[in-house]
Amino acid sequence: MGETIDARGDAAGAAGAALREDIARCVHCGFCLQACPTYLQLGTETDSPRGRIALIDAMTRGRAEAAPALLRHLDLCLQCRACETACPSGVRFGRIMETARANVLEGGERPLSWRLRATALRQLLPYRRRIAALMALLRAYERSPLPALLRRPTVRARMPRALRAAEQALPVVAPHLFEPPPQPPNLARAVAMLRGCVMPHLYPRTHAATVRVLNRLGYRVVFPAAEVCCGALSLHAGDRRTARELARRNIDAFLGAGVEAIVVNSAGCGSTMKEYGELLDDNPAYRGAAARFASMTRDVLEFVAAHPLPPLGEVRGAVTYQDSCHLVHAQKVTQAPRMLLRAIPELELRELAAPDRCCGSAGLYSLVQRGMSARLLAEKMDDVMTTGAGVIATANPGCMMQLEAGARQRGLDVRVVHVIELIDQAMRAGEEMT
Repeated sequence: MGETIDARGDAAGAAGAALREDIARCVHCGFCLQACPTYLQLGTETDSPRGRIALIDAMTRGRAEAAPALLRHLDLCLQCRACETACPSGVRFGRIMETARANVLEGGERPLSWRLRATALRQLLPYRRRIAALMALLRAYERSPLPALLRRPTVRARMPRALRAAEQALPVVAPHLFEPPPQPPNLARAVAMLRGCVMPHLYPRTHAATVRVLNRLGYRVVFPAAEVCCGALSLHAGDRRTARELARRNIDAFLGAGVEAIVVNSAGCGSTMKEYGELLDDNPAYRGAAARFASMTRDVLEFVAAHPLPPLGEVRGAVTYQDSCHLVHAQKVTQAPRMLLRAIPELELRELAAPDRCCGSAGLYSLVQRGMSARLLAEKMDDVMTTGAGVIATANPGCMMQLEAGARQRGLDVRVVHVIELIDQAMRAGEEMT
């Protein structure tokens, strides 16, 4: 997974120039403040996009060191990119934060927590067998007597708050791993689909629904065998080297599949894959292929919404839609999910008061910033409860895990699904009518 020294130097130079240019675009107007979840919670300038840009600028110019007190403000950033949507100057805050974290991680200070995070991701995510082993441990825990014991009221009352919250936040591993189904032989058109790191283990039903919907639209679905993690978590953690290596491997795997498009049902993965062109822009060997890969990548909801739909049957009930941050703010896909949901007969879409406010999942954020993540989740669940909806639909596995944890904590009888699952349900109901 290595790069040459010259390649690293070129990458650092290009990223440094982009960082200075991005910082210079900020005019300190403050439009970002009311869009930033951490600023709204804390009200402190240093925990706003504008404040964090000032801190990063000070580090870049050598006026401030990457001290723990400063880095705490960067760590508290969700990288939800809501500030990008609000910014009238088009500041690329996501790229600023990723570059700043990479500069710290690659610099002399190299804080231990950041190094451990990057190393853990590097040793886990590119390897399917290691992910499978971790999921097997979680599945074994769920099947053991421990969960029932720990969830007894008398036991829970004695548990430390952090342990209680961690136990409630554990994802529920599906009984069976997703395996690509045989494809109809009569479909001439083909798309490739990202299998991903956790989706096959946690939400195989979402993958299965996605494949069925794409088949109904006339596409065979190809899963490249050499696919690896998209690199999003490593990139957000500042490990550009690993993210670039994973991007190159995916480009080789997917572009060799001979397909029309690359379809992704994980908003966080899709946003990073759409930005492979920028990530590898300084690599002459991959620049063109990365740009082509990015142009072929589509979120499944924008892809499906661009096609005529077969007759949809009824799906009764009230549904509320939670915008996944990297779908609405990074990919700018807002109308496609709503258009699809509104097309389903008898489905009542009840909008949240703040549908695009981050739920607090944000990749590893719910693990490393439990306090702020819990505050944001509580706010989100308050919003959900006001709708009275029995179903929460979203577009990212991290959001699904977080919202499921919130529902368990509140004791709510609500179902959390990916939007594509409701489309699949409606298509199946439509077939049964004919």
